[in-house]
Amino acid sequence: MKLERLLAIVVLLINRRRLQAKDLADMFEVSIRTIYRDIDTLGQAGIPVVTYQGASGGIGLAEGYRLDRNLLTDKDLASIVTALRSISTSHDNTARDLLVEKLSSIVPEARNEDFQASTHRFIVDYSTWTHPEALQNKLKVIDQGIDELQSICFVYCSAEGTQTCRTVDPHTLVLKRHAWYLYAFCHERKEFRMFKLVRMKEVALAAQNFERKSINLRERPWQQEWSRPVNQIGITLKFHERARHLAEEWFGIENVLPDGNGYYVSQIAFPEDNWLYGFILGFGADVEVLEPLHIRDKVCQIAEQIIQNYKTSS
Repeated sequence: MKLERLLAIVVLLINRRRLQAKDLADMFEVSIRTIYRDIDTLGQAGIPVVTYQGASGGIGLAEGYRLDRNLLTDKDLASIVTALRSISTSHDNTARDLLVEKLSSIVPEARNEDFQASTHRFIVDYSTWTHPEALQNKLKVIDQGIDELQSICFVYCSAEGTQTCRTVDPHTLVLKRHAWYLYAFCHERKEFRMFKLVRMKEVALAAQNFERKSINLRERPWQQEWSRPVNQIGITLKFHERARHLAEEWFGIENVLPDGNGYYVSQIAFPEDNWLYGFILGFGADVEVLEPLHIRDKVCQIAEQIIQNYKTSS
């Protein structure tokens, strides 16, 4: 465990340049004294750890230090190969396939059989059940735009059904609960926006290049914007026992509580839009909106319209 912690500390210091001893101690659930002992051990091993004093001080590495690739274990390489193969399920990429081959070739032949077995222990399949080629084509264009710093244009259909033509600077592809999104700087809105790939059509490269902007992906800026209280509304839902497991999958077991009358109640917060109404209706007759009343009325109106549609067709 100590060896793994030492290696992890080096990797963190390479990626983040400078960290506080307390942050490292909290991260690895050890004392600050243990962290300082680890730093001494790294120094004795020849790794140039530097301690900076002052208000903005902390622990860092000498400028330009990099890890030798020999520090990667077979387990590390297997994890990388598994991740690369999982990503490839969504769209083909020759360069990525070649990287898998390169990484596999590093492992000595005597350990290759065990290595290959470890890379097939599990896989995350990002592909869709139907029409996977449509998603692959979009991802291919977006990938090219990100690689070549080239803007892309497309027609976008919002959750309300409004279609607009957009030109954006693509920065990051995000997989969020089985759906792909593009985090990009929108020329029309003059700010970063999230675009759901299934709502994008006629995706193409634009005849202009862009300069990538600095964004902190560790903070997941798209999540912060979505979860802002001003963008959400509190909702209380009552579920039948039949839908309890579905509610627990969505909101967590701890947020689905018995009401004492054989039903289960969950208090959630979501942005209010057409997606929300459809989401609630997706539980069928096994859910009831208790609050707020205007959402309860809206769901009821939509349900009544559905009934009218079927009466008309019959």
